[in-house]
Amino acid sequence: MHKKITLENGLRIVLASKEESFSTTTLVLVGAGSEYETKETNGISHFLEHLCFKGTKNRPTSFDITSELDHIGAVYNAFTGTEYTGYFAKATPEHLDKIIDIISDMYLNPLIPPSEIEKERGVIIEEINYYEDTPMRKVQELFTNLLYKDQPAGWDIAGRKEIIKKLQREDFLRYRDLYYLSKNTLVVIAGSFNEKNVVEILKDKFKDIKEGFKKEKPITIESQSKPEVLIKTKDLDQTHIVLGVRAYNLFDKRRFSLELLSNILGGGMSSRLFQRIREELGACYYINAGANLSIDHGYLAVSAGIDNRRVEEIIVAVLQEINKIKNELVSDKELIRAKNCLIGNMYLGLESSDELASFYGSQEIIKNKIMEPEEIKIKIESVTADEIKEVAQDIFKNNKLNLALIGPVKDQEKIEKILTF
Repeated sequence: MHKKITLENGLRIVLASKEESFSTTTLVLVGAGSEYETKETNGISHFLEHLCFKGTKNRPTSFDITSELDHIGAVYNAFTGTEYTGYFAKATPEHLDKIIDIISDMYLNPLIPPSEIEKERGVIIEEINYYEDTPMRKVQELFTNLLYKDQPAGWDIAGRKEIIKKLQREDFLRYRDLYYLSKNTLVVIAGSFNEKNVVEILKDKFKDIKEGFKKEKPITIESQSKPEVLIKTKDLDQTHIVLGVRAYNLFDKRRFSLELLSNILGGGMSSRLFQRIREELGACYYINAGANLSIDHGYLAVSAGIDNRRVEEIIVAVLQEINKIKNELVSDKELIRAKNCLIGNMYLGLESSDELASFYGSQEIIKNKIMEPEEIKIKIESVTADEIKEVAQDIFKNNKLNLALIGPVKDQEKIEKILTF
């Protein structure tokens, strides 16, 4: 169970107590990510996340921050997504005051020195290079590029090198002024802690946070009339694909049917696609399906690394499995398995304090509303086979179908001919 508190300045606090926990996590989230950027600032959310580790008013250098966290045995990091950015630290409960102090200092008081900006440019450019050389990840970026084209939802989170090379200190300060505001900030404390003490500490640490309302992100435009393909020809030992369809946003009541549909298709080693493509055809090492849902858009996608010699065969096989679930009701046995899988994974994922913080925080920062695990369990259990079939028939259409591919494939026309339901 969680408790939500909103301070007078608009800062939201979510407390998720777990008394038997061996750790406590402090997570600070801001409702801004790559979808809040412009063409001239693409990558700034992620760049700023890096810079918050480069020194604060109270801890002038990166070493001051990291050595203090390492001294108490903390696990810490930050991350940037499309719609929010997070900073967190996890430690044993007796060090909670310390990690709150450090994470709040990083969030509220980054120095963003020009010298560190210059050094970090190189780090981020190398990170982009790393992603380019990691086809299993890069193909995911290609898929969103294909799906949303030249708008924020279609841009890479890490940004483009030419933009990273241009960003100046004033750009970061301007961006922080637009989004790092009290009403756009959420602090989550999860694990073992004293509620009264924690609330008083947070009131003190965040008393000077800038107040105001954030600038809203642009609405994502979806437009498609036929199957689309994006191929990046590259000499690899394996071809990586993402084959997916436009689906729903986070607020759609069909999201639980969609989650079950994706689980049945590719949610584990007993899923249809794993059994067909890996176990029967022996044509891949990894294959999975998942739903990615955001504020105003979403998709379901199948990801796989496949034999270079069998690309067309495997794409056809994946489409065949999709057509089966589109045209035939799933069995009671298969539906029960999928429900148990989703529910079991959810509960197992909540065993650690950082995952507990993420579970509550990710819901609150986007939807300003939280569903408890028991509520989600009830929603999942109530889904019927008919509802799954209805969702499948709604989303698996040619005017929603997309394929991104990285590998030694050159004949796009041949791929386009087989890409149809």
